[in-house]
Amino acid sequence: MPSHALITGASSGIGLALAEALARRGRNLILVARQRPALECIAAELTQRFAVQVLFRVCDLSQPVQLSGLLHELEQGDLHIDLLVNNAGVGTYGALVAQDWSDEQRLIELNMLALTRLCHAIGTVMAGQGSGQILNVASVAAFQPGPWMSSYYASKAYVLHLSEGLREELKEYGVKVSVLCPGPTRSAFFRNARMELGALQDSKLMSAEEVALITVRALDKNRALIIPGWRNRLLTIAPRFLPRWLVRRMAGRIIRRVSLAS
Repeated sequence: MPSHALITGASSGIGLALAEALARRGRNLILVARQRPALECIAAELTQRFAVQVLFRVCDLSQPVQLSGLLHELEQGDLHIDLLVNNAGVGTYGALVAQDWSDEQRLIELNMLALTRLCHAIGTVMAGQGSGQILNVASVAAFQPGPWMSSYYASKAYVLHLSEGLREELKEYGVKVSVLCPGPTRSAFFRNARMELGALQDSKLMSAEEVALITVRALDKNRALIIPGWRNRLLTIAPRFLPRWLVRRMAGRIIRRVSLAS
C-alpha cells in the first residue's frame, strides 16, 4: 500500500510550498483545500513534474459535516497516511467585539477544532500502526498575546501547546509530532485576513518556499519545534524576558500599525 502525506490548506502559501517540497522528494500526496480548480491544477502539475501520485479532496474544514465526510472517506479507503500536515488556518484583524461572529467561529473551527480532530483521527491510526509523523503549523504569534488579533494569536498558542503535548503522548507509539512556527511570510494570509502589510512591507519576509525547505529538513531530523529564520527565533525568545504587561502592550501597538485593507 503506497504511503501519502496529507496536507491541509494546500492550495497556496506554505501548504502549497510544502506540497512541492515533499513531491520533489518523491512523496505521494493528498491535498485538501476548498478550491477545486486550484487543487486540480496543482495535482496535475506536481504529478507531471515529479512523477508522484497526487490526490486531492475538496473540503472546507471549518464545516464539521464536511470534515466528518473527509474523515469517513479516509477511514473507508485504502490510503496509508504516514505524514499529516495541519496547515490550514485563517486570521481576523480588529477588536474582537467589532468582528462578525461567523468569522470568529470559522477561525475557531478551522484553527483549533479541525486540527485537533485530524490529529485525533489520523493520530489514532498511526499509533495503531506504530509509526507516522504529524506536523502542525502554528506561528511565532503562539508565544505572546496579540491585541487586535486576539483569537488568532490564542489559536496558535493552542496549536503550539497541543503539539508539544502530543509529542510526548505519541512518542511511545512510534509517532513523531512537530510544530512549525513561521513568522510573517509572503503568502495570501494577510489578504485573506483583510490586512495590509503596512510597516511589514519593509521587512525581509521569508518566502513560503524558504519556510518549506527549512521545514522538510527539520522533519527529517524529527525537530520538535521548527522556527525558520533567526529573526523569528528572536521574536519567540524576547517575550520570556519582558513583563507580561509590556509584551501585550508592545504587541498591540505593532498589530495596530497594520491597517485594514480598503
